[in-house]
Amino acid sequence: MTRDQIPNRQLGLERLCKTSAPTQDHIAVFPPCHGLERFEAFFHGHPYAPHRHDTYGLGITTRGVQSFGYRGETRHSLAGQIYVLHPDELHDGWAGTSDGFGYRILHLDPSLVHQALNGRALPFVSRPVTDNPRLRRALNAFLGHMSEPIDELAGTGRVVALADALETISNGGQKPAPVDPVAVEIARDLLDSYACRTVTSQDLEDATGQDRWSLARQFRAAFGVSPHRFQTSRRLDRARALIAEGTSLAEAAHQTGFADQSHLSRHFRSAFGVPPGVWRTLTETSNGAPVV
Repeated sequence: MTRDQIPNRQLGLERLCKTSAPTQDHIAVFPPCHGLERFEAFFHGHPYAPHRHDTYGLGITTRGVQSFGYRGETRHSLAGQIYVLHPDELHDGWAGTSDGFGYRILHLDPSLVHQALNGRALPFVSRPVTDNPRLRRALNAFLGHMSEPIDELAGTGRVVALADALETISNGGQKPAPVDPVAVEIARDLLDSYACRTVTSQDLEDATGQDRWSLARQFRAAFGVSPHRFQTSRRLDRARALIAEGTSLAEAAHQTGFADQSHLSRHFRSAFGVPPGVWRTLTETSNGAPVV
C-alpha cells in the first residue's frame, strides 16, 4: 500500500515527519523526562527479536508498514496509525514490505499512568493498532515535536490526557486493584536506588511491611511488571547510558551488576530486541539526530 492509498484519517502525526525518506537503519534517542522516553527509528528487514518493555509503548508508524507479533497474533500498523503495547507483553518487529518502516514511540512509565488514574488498574488496550482520535491528540503532544524538551509541568497534563485516553479505549469494567500506595512506592524506590545491587524479597518485606506474595501482586497492579523485572530494567537503563558514553560492554556489565558481558547481552536483547553492540551501532548512525 502506498502513502497515497492511506485514508486521510490515518494521517496527522505522519505529516510531522521528515519529508526525505531515510536510507540507513538507525535509532535516534531524544532527551528524556521523568518516566518518559522518546525514540525515532527506521529499519529494513526484521530488526527486533521478541522482547518485553516494563513501560507502555505508544507509537506512530511514520513510514511503510510496521509488522509485529503481539499476544499470539501478527499485527500490521500502516503509516499514520497508532499502536499501543502494554507493559511486559512479549513482541517483536519487522518491516511489512521491502521498503522498510519508520516510527516514533513514547515509552511511558506505568507508574505515571497509575498515579494519573488515582490508583485505578492500568488500562489494557486489547486492539493494539488504532486510529482513535482522542489517543492521537494526546500522543501528538509528545511526538509531534521530537526535538523539543518535555517541560515537566506540561508533561504532567499530557500524561493525564494519555491515561484518560487509554482508559477510555481499554476493555473497561476493571475494578480498582487493592494496592497499598505507600508500600509499592517504597519498594519501587528501593529497587531503583539499589538497581545494581542484590535486593532480596526479605529486604522488600522489611522495608514495606508487606509479605512478598502480596507485594508482588500489588507491584504488578501498580507498575505492570514484577519487582525483579523492574530492577533488571533499571540496571539495563544504566548499562545503556554507559554504552552510549563509550564504555565497553564488559565494563558496563560490571558496573551495573550483571555477571558478565554475555549476561548483560542476554538481558539487553530480551528488553530492547537487539544486542547492546547493535544498539550502539544503530544510535551512532542516527543521521545527526540527538542521541543520549
